[in-house]
Amino acid sequence: MNKNIHEGHRQRLKRRFVEEGLDSFEDHQVLELLLFFSIPRRDTNEIAHRLISTFGSISNVFEAHPKELQKVEGVGENSAILISLISQIARRYLADKTKKTFQLKNVEVAAEYIKSLFVGRKNEVFYVICLDTQLNVIHSVPLFEGTVKEAVVYPRKVVECVLRYNASSVILAHNHPGGSVKPSMDDIKTTQKIVNALSTIGVAVNDHFIVAKGEYYSFAQNGMLPEPQI
Repeated sequence: MNKNIHEGHRQRLKRRFVEEGLDSFEDHQVLELLLFFSIPRRDTNEIAHRLISTFGSISNVFEAHPKELQKVEGVGENSAILISLISQIARRYLADKTKKTFQLKNVEVAAEYIKSLFVGRKNEVFYVICLDTQLNVIHSVPLFEGTVKEAVVYPRKVVECVLRYNASSVILAHNHPGGSVKPSMDDIKTTQKIVNALSTIGVAVNDHFIVAKGEYYSFAQNGMLPEPQI
């Protein structure tokens, strides 16, 4: 009997999604629906509520590490992996959609593209965005990843990346997961080292963006690069 009750509820929720999309769903219902695909028979409503109660919001649930998710009663390995995939799939989707739609021809367009690269990231990550002569994205490379506070960047690796993708110019970008968008002295020194290294192979650094909490800082916009190209 319980199986039939749950099965009827599942079908109604699935049908509602197909007909209406997720806009009218409560956050716990989004998680409940998602968990249908990793938990075949149990009531996922209680688990969904438990997840949101534990992590505070649906975005925090999606950004949680699989090992932390598995500490919540009812969440096994498959469910933890499925949940943690969401923010990473969203990041890949947004980056790909933006790449296909826009040239990074000005600071505002570049900032929107770059912010999408950091969706759901908890640690500091340093990206090199390789561009062609028309400022189209060739490839965005997460070249270095560190802790919540820092990522160590090696200019030699940036040069190797640029040569591998035959970039005409680059945009640098990294995030400050727990802080402000204001560049540190290390950020400024690292940027200059990369500018100098790339100048030896005739490749310009068009900009360096710092992203934090949905905001951004542009080195070019703030006069911290010699010749802004976008």
